[in-house]
Amino acid sequence: MKIVRFIILALMLFAIGKVNIAFCQNPIIRNQFTADPTARVFNGKVYLFPSHDIPAPEDYARKDWFCMADYHVFSSEDLMEWTDHGVIIDQKDVPWGNPKAYSMWAPDCIEKDGKYYFFFPDAPMPKEGQRGGGFGIGVAIADNPEGPYTVVKNSIEGIGGIDPCVLLASDGNAYIYWGGGGLRAAKLKPSLIELAEDTPTEVRKMGNREMKVVGKSVDAGLPEGFKEGPFAFERNGIYYLTYPWVEDKTEALAYAMSDNPLGPFIFKGKIMEQSATGCWTNHHSIVEYKGQHYLFYHHNDYSPNFDKLRSARIDSLSFNADGTIKPVIPTLRGVGISDARKQIQIDRYSYISPAVSMDFLSADTLRRFDGWQLTYKDKTAYSLYNKVSFGNTPAKAVSIRAKAEKGAKLDIIAIGNDGKESLVATVKIAASNMYEVFYKAIKKSPEGIVDLKIANKDGREVSVDWITFE
Repeated sequence: MKIVRFIILALMLFAIGKVNIAFCQNPIIRNQFTADPTARVFNGKVYLFPSHDIPAPEDYARKDWFCMADYHVFSSEDLMEWTDHGVIIDQKDVPWGNPKAYSMWAPDCIEKDGKYYFFFPDAPMPKEGQRGGGFGIGVAIADNPEGPYTVVKNSIEGIGGIDPCVLLASDGNAYIYWGGGGLRAAKLKPSLIELAEDTPTEVRKMGNREMKVVGKSVDAGLPEGFKEGPFAFERNGIYYLTYPWVEDKTEALAYAMSDNPLGPFIFKGKIMEQSATGCWTNHHSIVEYKGQHYLFYHHNDYSPNFDKLRSARIDSLSFNADGTIKPVIPTLRGVGISDARKQIQIDRYSYISPAVSMDFLSADTLRRFDGWQLTYKDKTAYSLYNKVSFGNTPAKAVSIRAKAEKGAKLDIIAIGNDGKESLVATVKIAASNMYEVFYKAIKKSPEGIVDLKIANKDGREVSVDWITFE
């Protein structure tokens, strides 16, 4: 029964149209699963083109596998509040695709001459008398990044693979990269829907038979291990090939550099280590926005026991002087500055002391999107949440949603840029095993941007959902 309810919930999420999602913590989309996040900057905004994980419906036999039926697009001007523009392509919209394959994996989107080209993998419709199998890469075109998109009748001839990425290089050419049987790349025609005529073809032996494979292998010189999900970009005349790589047990994010978009690429190291909690995949993209680079990636935050339901995250990324990438450590806090006058989900903390634990608000696995809570167990317990803006208008009061079976007191403390702490308020939490909102007037409001510290004052166990200032 729980599986059926979960499927119904997922199908309801299909129908979501334009919705504002006001969060700046990880994961960034908090009402549906979003994997393989490709971010692009169009018209002064960041647009996010992820794949869309769903629990397998009844007509999909592989209940233990990735299941994706459509694509949404999201946008944000500040990386904090995201707008869901709804479904841009459904598997039923693909003329050459299998409408029941649930195989719409990692996509990409670029802009050229005022048109938006959305590249996506899908399983082709099996030919008569054949079982099918494999993937093709299709293109859909729109006048706006939000759509509507029109799917090109045929997939890109010659490519059999997944996870397309397209680079508009400074040499004036467009290059497409894809995975599946290694990492490959090729130049596109100016139309962006066909491979260039000089695309190389190699013959690969598959057991007792030979198979023609198009494109150039860009695996040469890279360490051994499973690779997929290539994302290529150019910076300061250097071409970067980044990709998920199984060095050990699960996917880390790795990269290589070259002075040519088709390589050879020289391996440089890892961008992010493999998941500490065992999420097998980690697909990504890298984008520069308002002078800062960001790494978009995914993790199974809302589905810790099933890593085929993933959620998009963001963390800041930076470079060394020689152009190499500094390793990124994944965070729950994410990026951006939180508005003190909106709900601050402190479970997306910057730091918690050993006496603080995090767990889902609800034990019901169908209510994971309700989010998380922090539990402060004794008098040593505290949490930190950085970058909260109070602006120029003083806050008059603080509200906090909490519960404490025996009652408790919480100190709300502001930490300035100089590291000095100042007590904002001590909030008394009445005895109850149910969540309630508690309110306390503030005598002196913090100013500007501060870090928040929430500390257990009297040592009695207390759980907190969110905090806000009025």
